Amino acid sequence: MDPLRTGPPAPRRVAAWAAGALLVGTAAVVGCRAAGVDADTPVPQLLAFLPWLLVPGGLALLLAALARHRPLAAAAVVVLALTGWYALPYGAGATAPGGPVVARLRVLTANVEFGQATGDLIAAVRKEKPDLLFVQECDHSCTAALAAELPRTDYPYRHVVDGDLASGSAILSVHPLTRLTAGIPATLAMPGAEARIGGRTVRLQLAHPLPPVPGGTGAWRAELGRVRAYAAASRGTPTILAGDFNATQDHAAFRRVLDAGELHDSARAAGASRTPSWPAAAPRPLGAQIDHVLVSDDFGVRGARFLDLAGTDHRALLVDLALHSG
Repeated sequence: MDPLRTGPPAPRRVAAWAAGALLVGTAAVVGCRAAGVDADTPVPQLLAFLPWLLVPGGLALLLAALARHRPLAAAAVVVLALTGWYALPYGAGATAPGGPVVARLRVLTANVEFGQATGDLIAAVRKEKPDLLFVQECDHSCTAALAAELPRTDYPYRHVVDGDLASGSAILSVHPLTRLTAGIPATLAMPGAEARIGGRTVRLQLAHPLPPVPGGTGAWRAELGRVRAYAAASRGTPTILAGDFNATQDHAAFRRVLDAGELHDSARAAGASRTPSWPAAAPRPLGAQIDHVLVSDDFGVRGARFLDLAGTDHRALLVDLALHSG
């Protein structure tokens, strides 16, 4: 034996170093998920794709095994177990409405990316015939197209906030909107309303907080905090909160919205909690679900489908609901 040669062979040392590097990054993100902290860039962006952290975690375990480094292998197993646990759907698997059904309704939410997907949205509306339509990033051309192509005989009740590029939003309804509100204060319009459906007053709120871009995570958290305050104030009242939340179930700020109002994510209740809605161009199952329809316990969820619209980086979400008497 060469007395000058100590420690494992070079390939094993390299494998151990690589495994450690992979684990440090993965464990940091999973640790933030466990602690309920969204932190700052790049953590919020990585949390949006948390299930895919199983890939670097699995690679770290393989490298640790090749390096015969038991502590690293044990750490990798722990990180993989936590990642797998948090990849499970968050929240109750079904709503728990009481009383008989008083109305059935279909809800469609779509981010049309600066109005570019308005034509496809209108075609989807004509085909699917939603009772409630929530539109984000509805610019001036989108507003004009909705007015011209979706007649008042079909959607007599509307709350439209006209704006440039991403700032405009719209709520269209076949049910009477008895009260229109400015909604939640935000950079991008988040209008609200109350609708009379099945003899009950239902709160409607469009969600479109800013995205967690580098340098903008503080504003993202603040606006999601206002969405949470709305949800908390709606607790105990029939509520539909729909739109592009720019957040997934792995973001603490989004889970606080759910918990504050005891709201259910319709896609989760329909068994589609990890179906990606953004970016639409990513091959399935890549992507993150950031578009949601949240409902109170007054609603039973009968189904949820994601629709592809040409011209936008989001997939639309179509949900079938049953409103109960309570």
